[in-house]
Amino acid sequence: MKNKTLLASAIAAALVLNAWSAIAQDTAPQNDATAPAKAKNLATVTVTGSRIRSVDVETAQPVVSLNREQIAATGLTNVSDVLQRIVAANSPDITPQDTLASGPSVGGTYTSLRNLGSARTLVLVDGRRWSTDINGLTDLSTIPTSIIERIEVLKDGASSIYGSDAIGGVVNIITRDHYDGAEANAYYGQNQKGDGQQQAYDFTFGSHGEKSSTVFTASYQNTDAVWDNERDLTRYAYGPRHTDAGWGQGPWGRVVDPNDKNQSWVLNHGATDTANLGNYHPYDPNSNADKYNTQADMTFRAPTRLKNLFVQERYNLTDNITLHATGNYSERTSSSQLAGYPFRSAGNQTVLLSGQNAFNPFPGQDVTFYRRTVEMPRVTSNNVKMSHFSAGADGYFSLGSQEWSWDANYSYSKADLDQRTIGNINLLNAQKALGPTAVVGGQIVCANADDRANGCVPWNILAGPGSITDAVRNYVQAVEQASAVSTTRDFTANVSGGLFDLPAGTVNMALGVEHRRLAGSSTPDQFASSGYSSDLASAPTNGKYTTNEAYVELDVPVLQGLPGAQELAVNVASRYSHYSNFGSTTNNKYSFRWKPIADLLVRGTYAEGFRAPTLNDLYGGTGQSFETFLDPCDSAYGAAASNPGVAAACRTAGVPAGYRQVDATGKLIDSTNGGQTPTPFLSGSNPNLKPETSTTRTMGLVYSPHYVPGLDFTLDYYRINVNNTIQSVVASDILNYCYIQNDPGFCGRFTRDSSGAISSLNESMANLGKLETEGYDFGAHYRLPQLPYGQFVVALESSYLTRYDITNGPGKPTQGMAGMISDTNGLYRLRANVSLDWSLGNFGATWTVRYYGGLRDACWDATTECNQPNYTNPWIGTVGASNKGAVAFNDAQFRYKLPWNAAVSVGVNNLFNKKGPFYYNVTAFGSGSPPYMPAFDIDRYFYVSYNQKF
Repeated sequence: MKNKTLLASAIAAALVLNAWSAIAQDTAPQNDATAPAKAKNLATVTVTGSRIRSVDVETAQPVVSLNREQIAATGLTNVSDVLQRIVAANSPDITPQDTLASGPSVGGTYTSLRNLGSARTLVLVDGRRWSTDINGLTDLSTIPTSIIERIEVLKDGASSIYGSDAIGGVVNIITRDHYDGAEANAYYGQNQKGDGQQQAYDFTFGSHGEKSSTVFTASYQNTDAVWDNERDLTRYAYGPRHTDAGWGQGPWGRVVDPNDKNQSWVLNHGATDTANLGNYHPYDPNSNADKYNTQADMTFRAPTRLKNLFVQERYNLTDNITLHATGNYSERTSSSQLAGYPFRSAGNQTVLLSGQNAFNPFPGQDVTFYRRTVEMPRVTSNNVKMSHFSAGADGYFSLGSQEWSWDANYSYSKADLDQRTIGNINLLNAQKALGPTAVVGGQIVCANADDRANGCVPWNILAGPGSITDAVRNYVQAVEQASAVSTTRDFTANVSGGLFDLPAGTVNMALGVEHRRLAGSSTPDQFASSGYSSDLASAPTNGKYTTNEAYVELDVPVLQGLPGAQELAVNVASRYSHYSNFGSTTNNKYSFRWKPIADLLVRGTYAEGFRAPTLNDLYGGTGQSFETFLDPCDSAYGAAASNPGVAAACRTAGVPAGYRQVDATGKLIDSTNGGQTPTPFLSGSNPNLKPETSTTRTMGLVYSPHYVPGLDFTLDYYRINVNNTIQSVVASDILNYCYIQNDPGFCGRFTRDSSGAISSLNESMANLGKLETEGYDFGAHYRLPQLPYGQFVVALESSYLTRYDITNGPGKPTQGMAGMISDTNGLYRLRANVSLDWSLGNFGATWTVRYYGGLRDACWDATTECNQPNYTNPWIGTVGASNKGAVAFNDAQFRYKLPWNAAVSVGVNNLFNKKGPFYYNVTAFGSGSPPYMPAFDIDRYFYVSYNQKF
């Protein structure tokens, strides 16, 4: 950890203070009447990124703010979708479109800034941390939009103020704490196709008096499913241009002919007399008639239901002390569906069709089979209940001639997840249902009487789709139950105010402490964990840690009202954090703001940051997987064949001379591609992980020309370096680090048997990689003068990504991903939003254009969709790329205020029904959705909302 201390920061600030004070005293105006009046604390505000209250909202950090009207103008009903409209935000790690995603975070909605991931984006509510799950993610669906006053997004690192996770930036949701009256809102929207209906209803009541204020809101939101098979855009795994690609195992039972090695695959076309070989034909792996489009059975977007209750109370105990309390309860239900399981006689526990089964076409011989259980789609349902309570006090006091503010708060959050999954196979019961049969009373039954008493029913697995009866399904289907719980306890105390006055203004300071305790557990289904289900086995997660933190922030006005220095101020902040699991870290931030002229603000920051490992990173249960890898000790294709040093290291490790690697079938590998391990490897958490660390640099301009009132320009440069990134380590890398790079830390992750073969290997996570990104943000906002035909406001927000480099470990090539696809997220060079808002009396309208730049994608093949056939991927070596063009979506909304204190809005998102490009790299990462970016609209979307105030 760093050896920097708070003392060092304080000394540096004092030196700056002393040096500039003398200059300021010599040059400051002497006329007190022209000196700026000292602002009262009651008029000050706290802007996200600083704990110091100020009358000036122009800070050294780039902050974007969305008020209630701007949120309503998007026509969106959840915070996550609203935030994705900000160009600095991108698709979060998990979305409702991630059909194949699993774990306790699935079903929630999240956000991510600067393409750095949801776990590196800190979410606050009223400046305080909100609940996170064991993956370190904050579910934004637990925050009802009806309670939001505004959202502030800090596009800068802020660990020196807020601690862990604030690497990509901070989202601060400000709630409505002062509201008089009552209002109700109703919302309905749907896609042009007639699906994806969204309904939202909320009621808010507020009362504000001399001593107290109360705000209460109740909301309900229902979002219906969107199914892949409803439109060509989503019906096929690789889009409508390639309808015959991506098909998988079909619902017709395949068996392996044990007597004919040259024609070993046969297929049944739905006949019930499966014992007759005349009903079969050779399986054709190139024919979709013998396969199945699994996409047709999947949800494109999972349905969800949200219920929220939120209450906030403030009570003025004295003129200077206010008590406050907040309570929130939310419940979310969601579900997603995958195609039926591709059941086969393979895996840890082989299930065979018995030679004594009446439906076996090869009597007396146990045979292997393949069959997709389309009658049993895999459906996962989540129910999450989140409770949050906080209480505290805040107030003001005088210290000499200076005004100070203080606050203290305690919060408790708890999230409970119950998960139910159906559609996987109970392997024990399946083997019995496929085992020996007998004829009793003229009926084919399971031969074992005890099994029959326990519900065993013979399974004619080679019959066609629709042949799985209710009795068979009830017997062979695994019904799985999993649960997870996470709790957060957080105590904070802050104080801020003026230290003393300088000619340029008041030197302000903020101090604070925080004690936080996180605990969480995840309990997978015990039967699945035992390996007796077709579902992936995993172990439980259980862990906790505490952190104690303290910070100091100092804001020093250096010059004011001088030629070339209308304002010059510096800000220094430092935070010390001690974690019970890994130790201490100190993170500093230095920033300045300078106004050479009244119209121009120049700002810059240098910030250190960190992200502590999550509970799942540290204490998550291990899982199993079969990996494909190349053993460096293989004497024919491994590094030992050409590198004497590697060969010597292999001999030292006890690997026999001439060792050859074998794959899962027992065959010798025949290329540098290696082979799949015969035994599963372990993967999962690592209790010895250290925090990720980061440095953020920003430099920006804010120009507000006085000769054009209402016009503002902003230009900001950012550069973020993240080191020691936490990531999984694959088998090939572990072996290469050990034998080729001579890193003994990885040699203990695996064992070999007496033949030299890898018998076990641990792919747990490690602090290995680094990530570097930089770019520019440009914004323009112009509120035109009031015209006879209305008030117009024009706004532009854009971001240009110049660099996004990923290095996955020591010796690994750096991957320059800007303008390409990373996982399921597009790293667009250019993103922009342009909006025009008009209002006149009771009427209003907004037009918005959302622009996404082009991306470089993989070629479909050497001749199809490959407009850059000579492009060579510099870190993989593959040749050929396809450059996909930019796309723009247009949104329109019309508003009208009704005479009875009500308002109605109607709108269309994606007015011109624009379709974005397909990106074939997307499904390569297993998103479970067709290759269509999550940020893109799949259809026109119509909505209407009604607001009634009382």
